[in-house]
Amino acid sequence: MQKIELLAPAGDLECLETALYFGADAVYLGGPKLQLRAANVGFTMEALARAVETAHRAGRKLYVTVNSFATNAEIAEVGAYAQELDALGVDAAIVSDIGVIAEMKKAAPSLPIHVSTQANCGNYAAAQVYRALGASRIVLAREMTLDAIAQLRARVPEDVELEAFVHGAMCMSYSGRCMISAYLTGRGANRGACAQPCRWRYALVEETRPGEYFPVFEDERGTAILSSRDLCAVSFLDRLAEAGVSSFKIEGRMKSPYYVATVVNVYRRALDALSRGEAPDIPALMRELGAASHRTFSRGFYFGEIPTESAAGDGYVQDCTFAGVVRAAEPGRITFEQRNRIRAGDRLEVLSPSLTDAAFTVGSMTDPSGAETDDARLPAALYSTACPLALAPGDILRIRRPEKRP
Repeated sequence: MQKIELLAPAGDLECLETALYFGADAVYLGGPKLQLRAANVGFTMEALARAVETAHRAGRKLYVTVNSFATNAEIAEVGAYAQELDALGVDAAIVSDIGVIAEMKKAAPSLPIHVSTQANCGNYAAAQVYRALGASRIVLAREMTLDAIAQLRARVPEDVELEAFVHGAMCMSYSGRCMISAYLTGRGANRGACAQPCRWRYALVEETRPGEYFPVFEDERGTAILSSRDLCAVSFLDRLAEAGVSSFKIEGRMKSPYYVATVVNVYRRALDALSRGEAPDIPALMRELGAASHRTFSRGFYFGEIPTESAAGDGYVQDCTFAGVVRAAEPGRITFEQRNRIRAGDRLEVLSPSLTDAAFTVGSMTDPSGAETDDARLPAALYSTACPLALAPGDILRIRRPEKRP
């Protein structure tokens, strides 16, 4: 199989470091301007500089999202921003607005441009136009099938790379162009402030019976008829590669380091198996994906239209609780940063790029003051405990929920 890039999201520096540790080839994140997660996960220019240094030191790439649709006033800032990103050594800007693309290429010709999925590029003619504007990669519209991707690949020069989403949340509108949030809350989705009203629960009201609410049942599990399932392509990554996709993108710049670690680890294992000519262990990988928060999984549009039962009425589920992150390790003992309560006797599973199916039962622990304790209950505090496994800083501890005591 051709060399495939595994592209991971990062909402902060910890997520960036986690993605790199668990095997991402590249990471994408938002800067201070024109990015569609403006409320919480925009890096300052200082933080961007550190992020670029961190990624390049690990031999990986870093892309910056500039994927909001610009206003007239913002166009004037685009050129200087492109030059700043180029000077930092950013490996590419991910851009949706055609005017922003033109302004960035004019101001910083050496800065690679990746066309965002928000641009809705779903045919070879559009891809050829973006190439003429200077784009080196197209992030394909999420609505494309495998056959449509292959047809586009056949009509677009090889110097344009194709990128596609393989995992994470999907928007119920066309490639993210939605007005529901702006209409109901004043928070525009295309300005990075989506309130996700498609994931609220709704009911019908009959006009002559005010105050009587009738649930909208999509199926027996729930009523969230506007909210999509999560995309999961781990079982057909080879088909995506055959269609001509060379970068596999994980959604989730608002997600936790635990989510990033879990999903990146799964897709790294799947891609490594394929590169060796082996079939990935899909049941085992799906069990791993179930350990992190997700909605019911879907294959998206890759094999045709999403079936009508694909609304995710059962909400978010996950099989494990994020318990801690290993910060130091020596033979027979680890120090971990607590993320959720751990008690002596809990069975801790280990999420690690170098271990599979590893777990141990925790005994007494030493708290930050040096006292012995059976209950690690201080959030983000450092505890140490005996551990029979050879762990490393960055490994993650989790508790499978059926085994967690109340």
